[in-house]
Amino acid sequence: MDEKTLRERLAKLHAELANAHQENPATRQSLGDILPDVKRMVDEPAGAADSAIDKTLPDRLERVAVQFEAEHPTLAASARRLIDLLSEVGI
Repeated sequence: MDEKTLRERLAKLHAELANAHQENPATRQSLGDILPDVKRMVDEPAGAADSAIDKTLPDRLERVAVQFEAEHPTLAASARRLIDLLSEVGI
């Protein structure tokens, strides 16, 4: 996947997660520490983001996806798409 496509997909997923974060107070705590990491991936130049991203982000996203699977299926799906993206880029 090329850099531009990756950044576009990350930006879209960040927006979905941020929207869920704002609309539902129950998601705030779970997403509060993940959103800055995703935002940093979107904003930082290629290569710099890899060193700055916490390698536990995929595991934290998986916990969010599991937590919200029943009550927030759209949020769970967004988290899983982000996990797949991170896997594609080797994180």
